[in-house]
Amino acid sequence: MRVKQSGLIKSRPALWAGVEGSTVRVRDDYYDQLESSGHAKRSDDLDLFAGLGIQAIRYPVLWERVAPTEAGEPDWSWADARLGRLRELRLDPIVGLVHHGSGPRHTSLIDPGFPEKLATFAASVARRYPWVRSYTPINEPLTTARFSGLYGHWYPHGQDDVTFMRALLTQCKAVVLAMRAIREINPAAQLIQTEDLGKCFGTPRLAYQVKFENERRWLSFDLLSGRVGEDHVLRDYLEQAGASESELNWFLENPCPPSVMGINHYITSERFLDERLDRYPAATHGGNGKHRYADVEAVRVLAEGLSGPRKLLEEAWERYKLPLAITEAHLGCTSEEQLRWLNEVWTAACEVKEGGADIRAVTIWSLLGSHDWNQLLTCANGHYEPGAFDVRGPSPRPTALARMARDLATKGAHDHPLLEAPGWWHRLDRLHYLPNPERPYAQTSKRPGREMGRGATPPLLITGATGTLGYAFARICHFRGIPYRLMSRREMDIAERDSVEAAMRGLKPWAVVNAAGYVRVDQAEQEATACYRENSEGPEILAATCARHSAQLLTFSSDLVFDGTKREPYVESDPVGPLNVYGKSKAEAEQRVLEALPSALVIRTSAFFGPWDEHNFVSLALSVMTQGLKFIAADDAYVSPTYVPDLVQASLDLLIDGESGIWHLANAGQVTWADLARTVAGIHGIKPSLVDARPTELLGLAAARPLYSVLGSERGQFLPSLEDALNRYSNERWSPYARFKSVLNQAVSARRPTAQLARSE
Repeated sequence: MRVKQSGLIKSRPALWAGVEGSTVRVRDDYYDQLESSGHAKRSDDLDLFAGLGIQAIRYPVLWERVAPTEAGEPDWSWADARLGRLRELRLDPIVGLVHHGSGPRHTSLIDPGFPEKLATFAASVARRYPWVRSYTPINEPLTTARFSGLYGHWYPHGQDDVTFMRALLTQCKAVVLAMRAIREINPAAQLIQTEDLGKCFGTPRLAYQVKFENERRWLSFDLLSGRVGEDHVLRDYLEQAGASESELNWFLENPCPPSVMGINHYITSERFLDERLDRYPAATHGGNGKHRYADVEAVRVLAEGLSGPRKLLEEAWERYKLPLAITEAHLGCTSEEQLRWLNEVWTAACEVKEGGADIRAVTIWSLLGSHDWNQLLTCANGHYEPGAFDVRGPSPRPTALARMARDLATKGAHDHPLLEAPGWWHRLDRLHYLPNPERPYAQTSKRPGREMGRGATPPLLITGATGTLGYAFARICHFRGIPYRLMSRREMDIAERDSVEAAMRGLKPWAVVNAAGYVRVDQAEQEATACYRENSEGPEILAATCARHSAQLLTFSSDLVFDGTKREPYVESDPVGPLNVYGKSKAEAEQRVLEALPSALVIRTSAFFGPWDEHNFVSLALSVMTQGLKFIAADDAYVSPTYVPDLVQASLDLLIDGESGIWHLANAGQVTWADLARTVAGIHGIKPSLVDARPTELLGLAAARPLYSVLGSERGQFLPSLEDALNRYSNERWSPYARFKSVLNQAVSARRPTAQLARSE
């Protein structure tokens, strides 16, 4: 469902945004998100943020960064520059002092002196910036207490109720004292208190534990609001964990209710508890001392009944009747799923507000994305989730989420064809675990075929139904919930204007992916007319037709547009100089397409390999060597092999983000064909000596090849490393998922005569 048009909304929430600023301590190491995103060194980011039309920004002035030592003088230089610029831009900062941290090294979440120490720092912030109106002294104190005191992920790495309780009470007392210190300087200062309100579900046997979890999720708000009296349902639990009567009563005597309750909601925060351990991986197993049970994401178990943002907002409003805001709305997923999630959160906030609740804002989170949350910030493995901006390039790149944010801020609504399709959290193929095996929900989802989502939603038109790339796009679009129509040459001949025009009029696609083309590099030397027809004339016709129909176009080029004279990776602005007919056809196509449709997205890539096609270099090398036969490969030609699933995922994201022009996409790394074969052999336990390495000139090729065609990029590295891709290929190649035979009945197209040189551009 799309957001209601602004004219139908009586009063919509404001749009806020936030920068992920977690500075987490893991034993003696600190993991700093501001450093990971590069924002620590980029002041120009603030101007990009202001361009979204947001009204306020959650912004870190972190204790650990400003005053890392107890005796030393605070360093205000960074905060002075950043808050000063925000003031110039008229962006109201909601200043955060501790974000999933435990303070500087001289304190911790279980240090009795932590609250007073934070209050002292908070007072110094308020004195330096008396104009700041809103604060979040500690982000998500309950979540931080769980991860630090109950699960052992973060410092001080406790794994018991006692440490959890102590960390929670310490943080909540610190919030009260910090706001008291701030309000002595600025009496009008507001407390924007955030917390993740993930809900719990479970089996009947574990109903008691589910009830406990669903009461505990309110504890930070209850403590701050002075609600944990003698009759509170968790009062006994806190006292049994070591909380004294006097320290619990202190919160009754010193209430500090939030000025605005900030609700942070993540899809995976809703949990399902199940004592039937055999149904779930061992890593999910835990317990409470009474029962052993699996703790899994509810969205992967429950076909219906999840709460979602609307229900959580209603529950919070009914319980507290305090102003509310969604203070984090993030999904680490594909571009279209991020749009769908924000759309759902915004719609829920608008509807609950229209129902009478005081909903102040929805927050774009995180503006610069986040790093390593897939490992709960316990290590730095480089896993990145983009946000409104993607920081993998030389400067932050606006994503589709940024465009949506601008529309929501200015119009209260955003329109995109992919918002009509349900997010993965609403599709039945999300279900990994089935509580009732007699009701196989996941099996009701259609398998990938020639089309998906036929109906009112405009599809993505994909050419090349019988090729590696076309099949991969159809497959991945299916699992991403992107409605598509995969077309063969018989259905639409891209080099025939009338054929293309008829297909465009009939399907009305929002975009076209051209995965068709002539791929036989050596045969192209004798079939130049056919090669140019498919690789140059066809893409130009597609581009011109897309221009007339206001549709986007994604088409592919090749590393063979280069002559190989460089000895460092080619980037997008390097001049082309193809050595063969195939490369010349691709170079000509680039020029023709961008002249006909300047907004087209042209992706150069190289040396396909993937788990769904046996006719690529890596698969053919394995096929030969597993038989104990020698495999011939060039040892003097360097390439950047590209894993097809990675290529398709990144290409779709760039298309949805509205990118244009020439981009290079290849897995990070360079290798000779012979070394690639040796690496693959090693991964699969095959003797690398089976690789027969020879110079390119001795291979008898009809078409000249560049000896160096490695692709780099001026725009950023968007695909994982080659090593990572090869390992995933090994795992995915023989899986049931990879071997799935779809209704495409993919034809075996003609390939190059020598197996060792197969490519699938």
